[in-house]
Amino acid sequence: MSGSSGRIDTMGAEERVESSWRGATASAEPAPAMSEGSAAAEGRGAPRVAFQGEPGAFSEEAVREYFGAAAIPVPCREFRHVGEALRSGAVDYALLPIENSLAGAVVGSYDVLAAGGVEIIGEVIRPIRHFLLGVPGATLAGIRRVLSHPVALAQCTRFLAEHPGIEAVAVHDTAGAAREVSERGDPTVAAIAPRGAAERYGLEIIAGDLQDRSDNQTRFLALVRREGVDDEGAASGAGVAATSSTGATRDAGPWKSMLIAEMENRPGALVALLTPFAERGVNLSALECRPGGEPWTYRFFIELTTDLTAGEARAAVEEARARAVRLTTLGVFRPARGG
Repeated sequence: MSGSSGRIDTMGAEERVESSWRGATASAEPAPAMSEGSAAAEGRGAPRVAFQGEPGAFSEEAVREYFGAAAIPVPCREFRHVGEALRSGAVDYALLPIENSLAGAVVGSYDVLAAGGVEIIGEVIRPIRHFLLGVPGATLAGIRRVLSHPVALAQCTRFLAEHPGIEAVAVHDTAGAAREVSERGDPTVAAIAPRGAAERYGLEIIAGDLQDRSDNQTRFLALVRREGVDDEGAASGAGVAATSSTGATRDAGPWKSMLIAEMENRPGALVALLTPFAERGVNLSALECRPGGEPWTYRFFIELTTDLTAGEARAAVEEARARAVRLTTLGVFRPARGG
């Protein structure tokens, strides 16, 4: 597909990175499970936090920002592996990108939420700057292929359009792309990745700020394993009481909440579900649709800019629950600054 402006080649991405990924994560095997009452939670040990990607990825940077410098980032190859690590107890927390201001929803993260067994406890928003990284001596004029995560490539469409001779190749991760470029040693192949990946993998910055807009940002959700409430309990609203994740009574806010709704396939079903929120003045900040458990069925992720356990929001949720086949609570959490 070389020479096609703005087109992204995803063929063979899994095969290209599989063998090198195994080597990159060989030293990052999950530690024994730690629960909320563990040494990590009590301050006697650093929390282990799963993220999708390799060391040096944007998600690892977000882990450090939200959980602090002492946190131990645990890289996972796929989004589903992040959910599996958290649900199994191999890590204390997880951090997943949920939405980018240019590329939109990160669907793999929504699928982790839909799989159940996790609760949202917070969010963080980070500015995202993309850099073109190559081996020492590589030049922009000599680059013929660029590797990166498909979401990152979708944020750099202007750069790709301006360089139609560069073939964009999607791989599993931005930092993984940088590592692969380093290992290949080919001056015609570059990666679109964070600045920090250049130093980590011994690469040079060929060009900077490739993102389509200077205000490019990604929102990440912090997750914890849902304790003591199965998915049926979550669907009934159990497990999300009028307390924070630490057990303290919530103050007046600000707060955000997220739900998953499933409904009958009939005219007006979605309108009927959302009407109680509009009638009670409850603001919906996001509505995302993903495939359901059967062909041509759908789940709707609903974000509210309020605490769903209090006041008018609680009443709206209860009325909406009566109109849905299933309404599952995913968490109540503090919004990020600017979110």
